[in-house]
Amino acid sequence: MRTTARNRRTVAAFAAIGALALTLAGCGGGSEGASAPEASTEPTRPSVALPRLEGQRLQVVAVWTGPEQEAFTKVLKEFERRTGARVSYVPTQDAMLNYIGTKIAGGSPPDVAMLQQVGALRQAVERKWAKPAGADAKAQLARNYSQGWRDLGAVDGTQYGVYFKAANKSLIWYNTAVFDNAGVSEPKTWKELLATAETISASGVTPVSIGGADGWTLTDWFENVYLSQAGPEKYDQLARHGVKWTDPSVTRALTTLAELFGRPELIAGGAAGALQTEFPASVTQTFTGGDQPKAAMVFEGDFVSVNIAQTEAKVGTDAKVFPFPAVGGGDAPVVTGGDVAVALTDKPAAQALLTFLASPDAAAVWAAEGGFLSPNRSLDPAAYPDDVQRGIAKALLDAGDDFRFDMSDQMPQSFGGTPGKGEWKALQDFLKNPKDIARTQARLEADAAKAYRNEG
Repeated sequence: MRTTARNRRTVAAFAAIGALALTLAGCGGGSEGASAPEASTEPTRPSVALPRLEGQRLQVVAVWTGPEQEAFTKVLKEFERRTGARVSYVPTQDAMLNYIGTKIAGGSPPDVAMLQQVGALRQAVERKWAKPAGADAKAQLARNYSQGWRDLGAVDGTQYGVYFKAANKSLIWYNTAVFDNAGVSEPKTWKELLATAETISASGVTPVSIGGADGWTLTDWFENVYLSQAGPEKYDQLARHGVKWTDPSVTRALTTLAELFGRPELIAGGAAGALQTEFPASVTQTFTGGDQPKAAMVFEGDFVSVNIAQTEAKVGTDAKVFPFPAVGGGDAPVVTGGDVAVALTDKPAAQALLTFLASPDAAAVWAAEGGFLSPNRSLDPAAYPDDVQRGIAKALLDAGDDFRFDMSDQMPQSFGGTPGKGEWKALQDFLKNPKDIARTQARLEADAAKAYRNEG
């Protein structure tokens, strides 16, 4: 992970994401806008040559289900069409390494895995599960990706992974009808966000939806507050356990989060309800029910648009987005995430799939479906279905290499990426009892120290 300080150009580019998206949407953007380029479900002219692989079978594992699984399946179908290989897709739980380890122990490893954590990629390499990327895949990466994204897929200088799907995880989506009825505008600071929430609550709608049943959403809340409040250098230190979770900077971030988490009347269903709400439902309940939904706004990445599409709300009109607000006088935070493809077997088809996923051809298939953001610089922006998505994608690419990757995804999976354990469970318990900050920090530090010892 690159740890260079985030410069002002990057801050400006990402801070403009929400504003750019809304400006475009307000100008008649979206899939129905007359000026929006028509998206294509598959490239008209292949940009990458792939081998014929008749008779080869390939198994791919990822965490995607629902609409994301449907979109990724279309990518795999295009790969099948071009190569003649047959691909099966298996959705797994978030603890991907546990699943892979079980399959390897049983003598039937998947051929390609889409890992969500930088730490998981490193652990897969250390356990000698991952295979280095081949020459064709590396050629596509050199042609289409910035150095920062290539570095994220490398371990100790050797390229293993291809970041196929990226995410901007510093966005808050809101129900425009609720905001209009309450007479509020988009907040730019944490203090303004709380004031906006109180005004919306007084108007008769619960302001914030939280998918607390999925612990990863709570790590994203923490990371955005921490990055803005403590700054990028401190963020990098905590990400590699260079400072302890008992550090005063963590105390400040949890105290700030408690200003929202400690107000159950501001959270749909209160803390108990949030802890029973999975991420997809946290989105759909925000955009169902017209101007009387269960919540007015929901925090998460650009992929929220996939779940909004399951409702009658339209992105750009009924649903809009603004950047996560600045906290404590800091800059507006910018947290990215992504899914990295890595080969686990020596099959030629596995390397061919990595090559395909590193090309703009593969990215264009999913981009047309929405809910997708690609770090591929060669992808034609017209592949995205609307101007909101194009604006978010442009801001990501304009930021170049100066970005901060999801902190929990950089950590050992046992701490930063396992349901019911480590940071996920600690923050779920914190949502339930946000007054107990010291005990939460002690627990986080104990779990992190154990995870890093085991990784070493």
